Amino acid sequence: MDLSQNNLIGFIPNEITWLTGLHFLNLSKNQLKGEIPRLIGDMKSLESLDMSQNQLSGTIPNTMSALTSLSLLNLSHNNLSGPIPKDNQFLTLDDPSIYAYNPYFCGSPLPNMCPGDISHRTSETKGDADKDEVEKVLFYFVIALGFATGLWVFIGTLWLKKNWRHAYFRWVEDVADKIYVAFVIKVPKIKKKMMRNHVH
Repeated sequence: MDLSQNNLIGFIPNEITWLTGLHFLNLSKNQLKGEIPRLIGDMKSLESLDMSQNQLSGTIPNTMSALTSLSLLNLSHNNLSGPIPKDNQFLTLDDPSIYAYNPYFCGSPLPNMCPGDISHRTSETKGDADKDEVEKVLFYFVIALGFATGLWVFIGTLWLKKNWRHAYFRWVEDVADKIYVAFVIKVPKIKKKMMRNHVH
């Protein structure tokens, strides 16, 4: 049934949903207003439905998901609003042009996100941030654990091995003595050099 471009006005009558054997319905390019009939899901034989370029408003009826034979759909250029269904036949009707020029439509496949999608995405972002925080804490914990383990292995070895302990402390004393001697020798030289530069 093709009723396109006939300057039809008013609401789409609910009685049209009684045509349960209809395969093709084109109501495009008229001046129809109001909502899509709620019982449109009863037209289970529909394979093609074009309601574009009218003044339709309201949301897509949930019953439209029951139109399992529907392969062609055009709801563009209206004033429809609300989320685009995501179940049954609407999973295959994923061309954005089907829903274009309805400023209040939201949800996939359109770029406009619905409020629920935004909060869901925010929750996902928050979950990712929490996961990153846990990984960061775990990373620092592993580093600290490795450092503590190495330190206690070193201390424990010195504690158990008396000769190693004595050798280690002798080495520390030798290093400290060398640093002290180098400091004592270098400081006077530096002072003399600074005095000469000051005189010149």
